Amino acid sequence: MAEKKTVYEAEITPLNADKIGTAAKGRARFEVQGDEMVVTINMTGTPANSQHWLHFHGFPDGRDAAPATAAQDANGDGYVDLVETESVSGTTMVPFNASPEHMRVPEDTYPVADAQGDFIYQKIIPLGVLRNSFEKVFHDRDLQLDKRVIYVHGVPDDFKLPDTVQGAIAGHTANTTLPIAVGKIKKISD
Repeated sequence: MAEKKTVYEAEITPLNADKIGTAAKGRARFEVQGDEMVVTINMTGTPANSQHWLHFHGFPDGRDAAPATAAQDANGDGYVDLVETESVSGTTMVPFNASPEHMRVPEDTYPVADAQGDFIYQKIIPLGVLRNSFEKVFHDRDLQLDKRVIYVHGVPDDFKLPDTVQGAIAGHTANTTLPIAVGKIKKISD
């Protein structure tokens, strides 16, 4: 008998599109089976030729996370920055880079969009290693995907952001962490 597969998906919609001049959108799919999670993220309309950080965000206490909207622009500068997403989306949890299972967020192994602003990210993640890393940080092994949101981040380094935009982390500027798209992760099959 084959192991059951649980599938989650997120429709990813633009955030900050009116300010950055592109409307990033796409889909994310998470297939959990046995000790693996296959993650596929297809994006279009992102800033071209740029690296884009991808993560799921959530609340360590298990509250349901929601996507940020323009309503989260607390300082009224016209941008919803990383810090402003935290009230509804929680904290950055798992990165979708070269090694998600190690949960090293600030590194340069995220996907780079092509000249049209498109990219596909696909990775098979060993769930045991990911759950061990997750437990060390968040004191829980349950990823609770259906309580998380996925964010796509990043505008080019030469894109001029106002000084009010926050989100610099470990030597990376707010340009790297600016949310450009977001989607609620939903369970679609058991």
